[in-house]
Amino acid sequence: MPGAEDGFGPTDRIVGSIVDMAGVSRAKVLPISRLSTFVDSGAGASPSWTVFCVDDHLAFTPSFSVVGDLRLRIDGDDVRDLGNGTYWAPACLTEQDGTPSLACTRYALRRVTARLAESGLTARIGHEIEFALFDAATTEEWSAYGLNAVLTQEEFIERLLAAASTAALPIEQVHAEAGLGQFEVSLAPADPVEAADNAVLARALISRIARAQGLRASFSPMPVAGGAGNGAHQHVSFTEGDLPILSGGPGPHGLTPAGGAAVAGILRALPEFTAVLAGSALSHLRLRPGMWSGVFRCWGLENREAAVRLCADTAGNPHGANLEVKPIDPSANPYLSSAAILGAAHDGIAGALPLPDEVSVDPADLTGAVDLLPTLPSDVLGAFESSALARDLFGPLIMEALAAVKEYEHAEYREKPVDEVAQRFRYAWTS
Repeated sequence: MPGAEDGFGPTDRIVGSIVDMAGVSRAKVLPISRLSTFVDSGAGASPSWTVFCVDDHLAFTPSFSVVGDLRLRIDGDDVRDLGNGTYWAPACLTEQDGTPSLACTRYALRRVTARLAESGLTARIGHEIEFALFDAATTEEWSAYGLNAVLTQEEFIERLLAAASTAALPIEQVHAEAGLGQFEVSLAPADPVEAADNAVLARALISRIARAQGLRASFSPMPVAGGAGNGAHQHVSFTEGDLPILSGGPGPHGLTPAGGAAVAGILRALPEFTAVLAGSALSHLRLRPGMWSGVFRCWGLENREAAVRLCADTAGNPHGANLEVKPIDPSANPYLSSAAILGAAHDGIAGALPLPDEVSVDPADLTGAVDLLPTLPSDVLGAFESSALARDLFGPLIMEALAAVKEYEHAEYREKPVDEVAQRFRYAWTS
């Protein structure tokens, strides 16, 4: 058992967390002296954890009820130091015998990543974390991307960078965003599972530091009705063997045939995965033209209104060419959203899909020529539930649970006054 000789104090604790179908992180805490128990045996969790909704309603299904038990298990190598005696690790849902639960979203991403590897493909993902700090600034003090906006929160940023260093979280940049009190943190690219873990960790650190300073961080897709929405964009790159597939090829801007097929696969599947990427009862408020949310189902070089923005391999892009997938918002489970994007890209590559024509202007100027992603609940849920690709990537248990959660949330909140819903869930995705 770890003790003082291992650098732990008698009151230190270890937190293990999962992300549920509503995008909410749920956790258990054990004394650090029981770290090995958390690794070897896990902590009990009812299968109902899988069907918690954003308001804590339980959307029971035939497979998820009051009967049964799962375990939250962590890996000792994944433990991160959050400071002040709190340690954290991402958890997996397992059966009692230690085998992965087919309802575990982290395991679903592992399966998709393994599928890529079997085809000779490797992916890396870098997450962007957008959030709004409440009680941080007045309208008179704020300017989008402003120096003053950043320096006003100098202490918050200093503490965040220090905490990130302690927790081995690779932050690449921080800047003020367009909305009042809104910031973005960019994380370095990593293996897809590690990258999703980092996204969960980043939100925990941001939330923790904000509270310590008397502030509150909101990761809601729409913290204030009529305001700027928060995104959770993902930058994705692929290599085949040792060679990148998004650069060095004969296609537009250096795309290889496989790279073009990956873009095509993502674009083809986006309507089927809108429930996964932006499926909350608030997401449609952000998923609109003019919000840089990627509602237009197209791609383009550095086109911030396109669902897929190509960032080409240039001197200004030190990590090489990548695709920024924009429709994702913070209500998404990052393991499932990453699995959806990677699975769609792989499906495109396997089918050698042709690259659609590039959109090099604001898609809104091409009236009616570019499809919009679905935002009506019936369209969003219908496309997801009928998706053969989603069922193949996620399996029937995750499909059943996610559909039940989203159906309840839309039925309960989609038609309520926007101001009421935005306020009700302003901090629902805060860790």
